[in-house]
Amino acid sequence: MSQYVAVIGTGTMAAGIAAGFISHSIPVAILGRSKEKSGDCLKKAIQLAVKIGLHGENASLDMTSIEAAQVSTTMESWEAWDECFWIIETVAENLELKKQIFAYLDGKVPAHIPIGSNSSGFPITKISADLKSANRMMGAHYFMPAEVVPLVEIVMGEKTESAFAEKVCQIYKDIDKKPVLVKKDIPGFLANRIQHALMREALSLVQEGIASPEDIDDAVRYSFGFRYAAVGPMTQKEISGWDGMANAAKEIYPSLSNITTLPPKVVQLMKDGKTGMKAGEGFRKWTPEEIQQTSISYSKRLKAAFDVLNMD
Repeated sequence: MSQYVAVIGTGTMAAGIAAGFISHSIPVAILGRSKEKSGDCLKKAIQLAVKIGLHGENASLDMTSIEAAQVSTTMESWEAWDECFWIIETVAENLELKKQIFAYLDGKVPAHIPIGSNSSGFPITKISADLKSANRMMGAHYFMPAEVVPLVEIVMGEKTESAFAEKVCQIYKDIDKKPVLVKKDIPGFLANRIQHALMREALSLVQEGIASPEDIDDAVRYSFGFRYAAVGPMTQKEISGWDGMANAAKEIYPSLSNITTLPPKVVQLMKDGKTGMKAGEGFRKWTPEEIQQTSISYSKRLKAAFDVLNMD
C-alpha cells in the first residue's frame, strides 16, 4: 500500500516540505547522503510540524511515536519505492546532480508514481531529458519557509502528462496547500516571473533616482500590496473594473522598464559584498538589533497575512 512521501535531500527546504506532510499525519521518508543528515532533517521537520500544528492521528501522539512512523535513511538504501505515492527532490541547485538523481529514480520508481523537483531555476524538461518516464515528472516549486507559505507551483515539462500533474495538485490540496498548475515550463515559472517584473520596475526607479528603496517599500505595502492578501491582482481588477486599468496602461506601459540586465547600482552592491542583512548592509546598513527586530516583525506579519488568507 502506498503511504509515504519521499523527500530527497536534507536541507532547509527538505525539512519544511516534510513538515507539511507530517503535520497532516502523512508519513515521510527523508532520503539523504547519510543516515545522520537524514535523521537530523527528520527531527527538524517534526519540530516544524508541531510548530505549524498537527492534524489527524499525529495530533494525539507524542514526539517519539511520530518519529517512529517516519523513515530517515540514504536514497541508495531505500528500496520501498512502491510504498510511496509522491517523491520530491530538494537537493542543491546543481543541474548535473539533479539529472543524476532523476536518472536513478527513473530506473527505480514504479512508473505510476509521480516524481517532482523543487528546483527554483532549472526546468523540469532539462532535468528529465531523455528519461523514459519523463511523463510523470514535474516541477514542484515551494517558497520559503516551505512549512508556512501555502503556494506550491506544479510545473509541467514538455512530456509531463496532465493526469500526473492534476494528481499532485490534489495531493497538495489535501494538506491545505495552494497548488497552481503552470502548463508550460518557462523560466521563473509563475510567481517568480510576476515578482521579478515588479522588482525590475522597482530597481529601475531606484537606479534613476526617482524614489528611494524605503519609499518604494511604502508605496507597495500601503497601496496595492496589502490588498493582495485579500484577493489576487486579476480578481482585484474584476472588482475595480478593467476599463480603468486599460486606460491607465496606455499611458504607463510605454514608460515601464524593459531592461534585460541588473541595474548598475545592484551590480555594484554585489561587487561590494553588500547582499543585505546577512552581510550587515544592502541599500542601507543594518545593526544586529535592527536585524533581530525586523525578523521578529516580519514573522509576526507573515502569520497575520496567513490568517487573512484562511478567512472565509
